[in-house]
Amino acid sequence: MASVTRKKNVLQRLPMILLILFILWFLLTFLFNPVFTIMKDTFWVDRQFTTDAVSKILRSNRALTAVMNSVILAIVLTFTINIVGTFIVLVTEYFDIKGAAILRIGFMSTLVFSGLVLNNGYLYVYGQNGILTKLLLSINPNLDPQWFTGFPAVVFVMTFACTSNHMLFLRNAVKGLDSSVIEAAENLGSSQWQILKSVVIPMLKPVLITLTIMSFQIGLSAMSAPLMVGGSFQTISPLILTFSQRPASRDIAALLSLVLGLAQIVLLIVMTYNEKRGNYLSISKTKTKLIKQKINNPILNTVVHIIAYVLFIIYVLPLILVVLFSFMDTQGITQSILSMDFFTLEHYQSILSDAGNLQPILTSFTFSGIAAVASVVFMLVIVRLVMTHRKSNFFEGIELAFYIPWLLPALLIALGVILAYDEPSALLFGNLVVGTWWVLPVVYLIMMLPSTLRYLKSAYYSFDQNLEDASRVLGSSGFRTFWQVIFPALLPTALALIALNFNSYLADYDLSVFLYQPGRPTLGIAIRENAAPGANVDAVAVNLVYSVLLMVVSSLVLYFVYGRGTQVGEKRSGFVRASNRKRGRK
Repeated sequence: MASVTRKKNVLQRLPMILLILFILWFLLTFLFNPVFTIMKDTFWVDRQFTTDAVSKILRSNRALTAVMNSVILAIVLTFTINIVGTFIVLVTEYFDIKGAAILRIGFMSTLVFSGLVLNNGYLYVYGQNGILTKLLLSINPNLDPQWFTGFPAVVFVMTFACTSNHMLFLRNAVKGLDSSVIEAAENLGSSQWQILKSVVIPMLKPVLITLTIMSFQIGLSAMSAPLMVGGSFQTISPLILTFSQRPASRDIAALLSLVLGLAQIVLLIVMTYNEKRGNYLSISKTKTKLIKQKINNPILNTVVHIIAYVLFIIYVLPLILVVLFSFMDTQGITQSILSMDFFTLEHYQSILSDAGNLQPILTSFTFSGIAAVASVVFMLVIVRLVMTHRKSNFFEGIELAFYIPWLLPALLIALGVILAYDEPSALLFGNLVVGTWWVLPVVYLIMMLPSTLRYLKSAYYSFDQNLEDASRVLGSSGFRTFWQVIFPALLPTALALIALNFNSYLADYDLSVFLYQPGRPTLGIAIRENAAPGANVDAVAVNLVYSVLLMVVSSLVLYFVYGRGTQVGEKRSGFVRASNRKRGRK
């Protein structure tokens, strides 16, 4: 009898044991082993410790210049992104600015017009054959056609491309400000500038610190902008790509990746330290909704309006021109002329009917979609395990392991996967990653895991535990409780994360260029190849159509998830709660 009981207990625990084994295999295969391999290949050669890679970098002016350029770019972007990002949030959410709703749409366009597509759009406006460049040449024929290149061009593009985090996180923080505190400061005779400096900014300080660290990190690991508009201005990430393609210099690429990883670990420590300092919360127990502040000084009010609309034009001009010129024929594109005489749908027909042109779109949609859905499903399981074993050091360790991609640059993990599995490996059951298509969505998945886990865990904390307890009291199994009670409550967050993850990697280039299969290029790879200096006008037209299709898909995903998907999740959650109440009465 005791033997039968033990067998029954083992069978009941078997799914959990298999799940834990799968999680440990995943962490070992795709996180620990790639990082260990980079460390080994960098400092362990011919079974002995060596610092040859360090010596190579110190002797390489190119590598040292790239490191210095990345540091300078990161420092400059920390100021420019924060200044522009904070300004556009204040003029749309804090100050009473005419047309704020239209401005907000323009400033949030980088949510669907970003990455390599955005860089390509800026090239089409400011590049050698860009609209603005041709206009300036008509005014000043002595102007260098390649004026938009180098460090200033990279800073300009990345400043306006990387304010999405401000429009997401800082905007929510501003909308959550306590209006009563601002009114109290006004009653004490404080000026608008004093209130902004001494009341508003301190309450936003935790978010601003995080955004500052994120801006520095973005600049430090910049790749797309330096490749597209950098010219001779080279940073670490493109150099890692160049060195990784040569077997003799892969140790230098690995060491540069470790430099990026170390910098990000330091940044995380600084961010955590600053978050623990001080208390920046409002002291009001009952918050009142923020009332937009009208700028009292008429001259300052006019200046702020002018700056806001100039920035709006900078944001939307590349997007609008990309859309309009996607409907022009090759002659109109070549001459940079918008006219109904050049109107055509030929480019769209060519993309949608030609399997070769359509393939990069389908590949990116498939890879990004698989990774986005899998990341949310996987982290739902991990969150459930972590939250049901809160006192377990083992599961706490598993949770911390999934945050590793936050500590390391994506290039380090991509390079680590290449170095670890360029030959058949027992961890991959005798397979290797070279020439395989599945490695790219897997690495997409890895990079999505930390933020997905963090947001789902936050959503889980806001879940009413009494509902789960009631379900168990009514006799529901753990799986049924999760599926019918917990999952509907997490569904809106899960859908939102799928949308954000999907859009984030839809036009990815940084990871794709390391891991894509030559016969199966992604959208980012195709756009980069079509944007090369020697590309013909047909390639430019194809990029325009790619950009428009990408923006349409990204916009639809955001709409269905935020506009409709969340409502569906909320309806399902309400339906399930009602059903559970009925079962309880029965």
